[in-house]
Amino acid sequence: MSLVKLVDPVAAADLGRVHFIGIGGAGMSGIARILLKRGVRVTGSDARSSELVTELRELGATVHIGHAASHIKNVDTVVVSTAIRDSNPELGEALKQGLRIIPRAAALASVMAGRTGVAIAGTHGKTTTTSMLTVALQKCGADPSYCVGGQLVTTGLGADEGSGEVFVAEADESDGSFLMLAPDIAVVTNVEADHLDNYGDPHEVHASFARFSDRVGSLLIACVDDPGAAELADLARSRGKRVRTYGTTGGDYHVTAVRPEGFGTVFSVEGMGDVRLAVPGAHNALNATAVIAVADELGLPFEEIRDGLAAFTGAKRRFESKGEAGGVAVFDSYAHHPTELAADLRAARDVVASFSGTGRVVAVFQPHLYSRTRFFADEFGAALGLADEVIVLDVYGAREDPEPGVSGAMVAARVPLPGERVAYAPDRSAVPGLVAERARPGDVVLTMGAGDVTELGPQIVARLG
Repeated sequence: MSLVKLVDPVAAADLGRVHFIGIGGAGMSGIARILLKRGVRVTGSDARSSELVTELRELGATVHIGHAASHIKNVDTVVVSTAIRDSNPELGEALKQGLRIIPRAAALASVMAGRTGVAIAGTHGKTTTTSMLTVALQKCGADPSYCVGGQLVTTGLGADEGSGEVFVAEADESDGSFLMLAPDIAVVTNVEADHLDNYGDPHEVHASFARFSDRVGSLLIACVDDPGAAELADLARSRGKRVRTYGTTGGDYHVTAVRPEGFGTVFSVEGMGDVRLAVPGAHNALNATAVIAVADELGLPFEEIRDGLAAFTGAKRRFESKGEAGGVAVFDSYAHHPTELAADLRAARDVVASFSGTGRVVAVFQPHLYSRTRFFADEFGAALGLADEVIVLDVYGAREDPEPGVSGAMVAARVPLPGERVAYAPDRSAVPGLVAERARPGDVVLTMGAGDVTELGPQIVARLG
């Protein structure tokens, strides 16, 4: 996107007629949905049709399948996703016409303007925490607007316009575009090295989060269990920013007594009370505590937020149940960073304890991006060692071209388990059969990755059946 200059966002009412290049993406379609609900004329294009495209058309958008310069007609503002290349004919036509061209994050900032903006940032946990906060606020009657990087199980939507004053948004650090947001309140769940293809080194990741904290208007909420977030909290305080912290190691919202209960989690926040979640994992206790901190700042009663959190049943692709067959439970996760894999595999261990008490964890992992696989092959292998059986697919390249010598085999070779318990499966179609050979009653199967590995869950259930 080197041809596109990142511009300061303008109010949504001043965007005029808006065209989205790549409107079918999860983030782009959500902003388009909100604009449509506000009465803005929206057009767009995408490479292929989808349910999201169909929904936008039903809301009044004109959506073209395929990209052509002729689609840029009677338009004031063009929104582009990071997946759009400089050679895109619609982008070229927008430049030729001298139209306002903004990235998705600037469009998000525009629709947040005028509301009490709450942004959830961090290397991991953004989608789940944003979803938790949205559902909890909905259950409290606050009716927030929201824009999440995934889909809520409760509504099936990733974004919507609410009648309340609060706007909850997931802040994406992957390309640095979260620096276009200026929220009133921000949560930082953690700060770790990732997206090094963009940042170059971990120092730049931390520096970007520091710049993000400078843009927060009222309050920064950070998790002190994470060294990067704790360091950010100290830095923000030194710069005069108001900061609140949470964590199991201390903080203003001190989490204690975390334990699994059934398929969920129970924990306590010191001085406030117990909380029950319908989702597994100690990491989700921390995510929920971030929600409690935000709600406390907004003046909402703990009892109401506690009930709202209990009603949260998850976000799609965040430890999402895909079914059960032959006494084996199958879940799917978007986890694509070593820390995320480790957190989900520990949660899977908790689920096994509730599901059968004697079963094992079978991990099916698809590395995402060649650069990330190259950077973190050792760490991926170590994280997968938390499972009992491991199947590693080949790399899902997404926007990247293949790199010589970089494949799923790099990860499989680094899993610290006996060789017979680790399989490298470059042929994705073979995976359901491999799982069926290895899984036995009482086991939990967890598919993980940000690519098309998500399609395997139903196939595995069918094969097990």
